[in-house]
Amino acid sequence: MRPSGAVSIDCCNVESNTALAPFYTEASHPASDGAREPAARDAADLLVDALAALGVEYVFGVPGGAIEPLYNALARSARRGGPQAVVARNEQGAAYMADGYARETGRIGVCIATSGPGATNLITGVACAYDNNVPMLVITGQPPIKNFGKGALQESSCTGINTMAMFRPCTRYNSLVSHVEQLPTKLFNALMQAQRAPSGPSHLSIPVDILREPLPDDMETPDFAGLLRRAPAMVDLPAVRQLARLLFSARQPVWLIGDGCGDAANELMQLVQLTDGSFITTPDGKGFINPRHPRYRGVFGFGGHASAAELLSSEPDLVIALGTGFGEFNSGGWSAALLNSRLVHVDDSDENLMRSQMARLHVRGHIKSVCEQLMTLLAPSQNGPEGQLLPFMHPQTARQAYEAMVDSPQAIHSDSAPVKPQRLLATLSERCPPQTRFVADAGNSAAWAVHYLAPHDQRARMPGGAYLPAGKERRTRSSSWLRVTMDFAPMGWAIGSAVGIAMANRRCPVVCLTGDGSYLMNGQEITVAAELGLPVLYVVLNDGALGMVKHGQRLAGAEPIGFQLPKVDFAMMAAAMGIPGHVIRSPKDLDALDFDALLSRQGPTLLDIRIDGEEVPPMNLRMKTLGTAR
Repeated sequence: MRPSGAVSIDCCNVESNTALAPFYTEASHPASDGAREPAARDAADLLVDALAALGVEYVFGVPGGAIEPLYNALARSARRGGPQAVVARNEQGAAYMADGYARETGRIGVCIATSGPGATNLITGVACAYDNNVPMLVITGQPPIKNFGKGALQESSCTGINTMAMFRPCTRYNSLVSHVEQLPTKLFNALMQAQRAPSGPSHLSIPVDILREPLPDDMETPDFAGLLRRAPAMVDLPAVRQLARLLFSARQPVWLIGDGCGDAANELMQLVQLTDGSFITTPDGKGFINPRHPRYRGVFGFGGHASAAELLSSEPDLVIALGTGFGEFNSGGWSAALLNSRLVHVDDSDENLMRSQMARLHVRGHIKSVCEQLMTLLAPSQNGPEGQLLPFMHPQTARQAYEAMVDSPQAIHSDSAPVKPQRLLATLSERCPPQTRFVADAGNSAAWAVHYLAPHDQRARMPGGAYLPAGKERRTRSSSWLRVTMDFAPMGWAIGSAVGIAMANRRCPVVCLTGDGSYLMNGQEITVAAELGLPVLYVVLNDGALGMVKHGQRLAGAEPIGFQLPKVDFAMMAAAMGIPGHVIRSPKDLDALDFDALLSRQGPTLLDIRIDGEEVPPMNLRMKTLGTAR
């Protein structure tokens, strides 16, 4: 069955802002020496100009013959200070980089690949973006259209290895451009579909001869910049008023904050206070809040906290869930403690709202707008700064509350070797600069991060205890200090995503938490961070195993098979790439690191952390939903 809301157009019938510190220069690309600007703009120029109008700075991909005209256009664009090409080591990594860039900026991420295997290499990253509602434009090449059906090299239209069909289930829009006159309309439609709720990837496959074809003088092009002026989704005001009435009569309601709440985080904290409520988060919503807030009760779902589950099990009279689609990891395995008639579901996506048919109320609308309407209805007189003050907890008290929330507080302070993962996450929480972005890979890395990572609040505390974003900048949906990928969850996603985040925001250092299994899959993308001088700290949790597989087999009483990995010195691998690396065998080694220096250098650093592989991550939810928990 086709995904709901997806638009697919298989047109195989051929009859019918300034970038940061440009690094793509003629000196770095000898083939461009003496290159001249084309006499007329071609289709590839139109595509790049549309990205520039949207404020896109970087395009992630791997070059190839069928996509060469687009790289030519990007070279010309870079010389003008427009969008630039970032070359990944594998197209899958390029998709992950575009994913990270989109999440950090709130703009569309763009990844490109040549035809055939270049396109198929993208698919895992595109599918991940689709399942996590990340807006993305995916461009793949094709051989010349006249050669379709002749066995052309790497043909991937409907007469070859049909990548159009492969992209169809994991994109919001999917079309082949068979005539240059189609490009403006199809590009505009693709960008619109990628950014509307539910957002996700759009795919255009363009033959190489179409990409290099000059644009007709009389061709009309859409107002691509107008896509930036999209109004927020309409708000169902009667439903908002009904929710306000429920909140007036509720006793200490529970607010569940999901990954769609980024631009509404400040308003949500005010609503928690106005309603005398408590709040919990989904695993991918944790990065939008202060995990040491006095009203926070933890993460509900994968890697979550008993305190959050106990809060819902106490049967509060009202639970307001915002910005989540209730997948397995975000719903506690579709827990009845959450999915019941006490639930109110707020979202701008009908696709998400359809997953909570048991809720007593659905509120459709842009989440920030819904929250602003609720604040007006609940406390119309509190419009000034006094009404926006948030409670402040003394650091010592906050630390005690945090330790009471986690499963193994004693492990946080353990000085035993090898390093306990809990100790590692506690050290990162305390020692990394406040503006650090953390990205945790699929598997044990995500479980440990969701449960134990709790940096001090990244926003400045104002007089009276209010929190505002650092520098008073406006929060966006993507301004998250912790990113994990739910649902599709490919291993190695964080390694490329960290590059995209660092490219998008050079003011914030990035810490990538990944396992040795994930690093062996996608670790080559660290060389992109090295080439571009990005301040990314790669932290490899090295236990010589596919950790979630190993512990899952043990917890299920299954055969111990296939989890072993070779003993690898990842610091030596990094050194071979010209990247500083350190092997950390004990907490003493960990404490000796200067994290400020590591995260301020212009280039990546790798930490090979020899962790205690016998420590079991908080993964019982996964075992339960697999039906293998004992």
